[in-house]
Formats: sequence, C-alpha cells, structure tokens
Amino acid sequence: MPAFICTTCGTQYAPSDTPPAACPICDDERQYVPPSGQSWTTLETLAKRHMNAFRELEPNLISIMTFPAFGINQRAQLLRTPDGNILWDCIALIDRATVALIKGLGGLKAIAISHPHYYSCMAEWSQAFGGIPIHLHAADKQWIMRDHPAVTLWHGEAKELLPGVTLIRAGGHYPGGTVLHWAGGAEGKGALLSGDIVQVVTDRKSVSFMWSFPNFIPLSAPRVEGVVKALEPYAFDRVHGAFTDRSIWSDGKGVVERSAARYLKIIRGDGTYELQ
Repeated sequence: MPAFICTTCGTQYAPSDTPPAACPICDDERQYVPPSGQSWTTLETLAKRHMNAFRELEPNLISIMTFPAFGINQRAQLLRTPDGNILWDCIALIDRATVALIKGLGGLKAIAISHPHYYSCMAEWSQAFGGIPIHLHAADKQWIMRDHPAVTLWHGEAKELLPGVTLIRAGGHYPGGTVLHWAGGAEGKGALLSGDIVQVVTDRKSVSFMWSFPNFIPLSAPRVEGVVKALEPYAFDRVHGAFTDRSIWSDGKGVVERSAARYLKIIRGDGTYELQ
C-alpha cells in the first residue's frame, strides 16, 4: 500500500489503500488547506518530478533543498561532527541519489526535528539509514501522523544528542518547538539551527516569531519571552533558519535578543512604535 503525502505540508501518512480523508496538520490553524482543496502524492511520484540539491552553509553544515519547491519548502540541514552526523529538520523527498551522497559524507547517526510542520517523510529517512532514531519532543506527540519504531520522544527542556550538539525546547508556535544548538562551527563561536521557531526574516538582519505564519497570527508575548529564556544559557554567533538564504552570520544571539525586545514592544504597545 502507498504511504500518501500531503502536497501542501509534505507530511507522510501511514500506508493505506486510499488517501486520508483530511490532513490534521493542514486543518490546524497554524497551517492551511488551499482553496483548491486537499491533494495527495506518493514518494514514488515525488521522486519522478523533483530532486534534492546540496549547498554548504559553513564547514560541516550542509543545506538540503528540494527542487522544484514542494510542500512548505523548508530545508533540511546535515550537521557533520566527529561523533556522527545529524539530520536537522526533514524534507519529504528521499531518493537513491540523496542517500548515496549522504553516505559519502559519513551517513547519519540520528534525525532531530524542530516541530510538526517538518516531520514530513521522517520514517522513510530513518529507514534509508538503517532505522536511525528520530528525536521529537514529547509535547508534540499528537501531531505524529505516521508513527514508527524509530521515533524517540524526549522530555524536558534540553537534550544533548552528541558532544556539543544540544536540542533545546524553546516552545514558540508549538509547545514542543525545538531548536538545535551547535557549539562548534566557525571559530567555535556556536550556531543555532532554528527552524522557524526563531524565524530569520527576509533582510537577514533580524528574526521574528509567529503562532501561524501562513495565517499571520502573532505569537503571544509570554511565548516569545519563553523562547528568549530557553536560549539564554547558550552562546551562538550564527542563526540558520528554515529556508534558503535565511542565515544570520554574526552576533546571532544579540540579533535574537534585540528582535525579541522589538517584537514585545510592538505587541504590547499602542501602535505608535514606528514614530518613536
């Protein structure tokens, strides 16, 4: 039986004779069902029409993107460390070329994902690399649309995956919203792989926060404060966001803190921030 994939968000469901009646990920107001209605594809069909491309973001960090764009069009990131490689966030397309290239770069030891919008075809990715663990925060368990023995739920506020590689529960637009802190990288100054829990914006000079990005529903002030508090113990110079060219290359922690202060001032204010 095929394992159907939602074409809007890229989430794969358990194998079935017919497509699911709906996509709960898209029915939730943090996502959307397009006016044309719900539609479905399979990994086999996707592989015939799309391909993955690899791009080095910095030494030992490689972005993986699907072309033409599919689903939400987030990027996955391959983090290489002396103790093993981590796939951060996930994309729907996994094909033989992608597997061969990643194996040539040392393979994968584990997968970690920021939030349910990027769970996509995580089971297929795990199976392609021998059933490696998929680390998801337990607070978002209800949004797992295709369960798999490789899914490893973690609890609490932080989890060290490998030396110098830590998952941080920051919250944000999902209760279990997670970012990855990498203590290494250029000059050992640290990097934050933020998904869209901390969204690097178009000018790459600041970040922002939303409860629903497609529906423009802002994140509450307490949740933004929670994100900042979760990141406070960690040093990082760069912030690599969820999408192509959404990276901040210096003073990343300062950028996040100043951006959060601006956000909080606006959302709590009287609308005259631009005049100050």
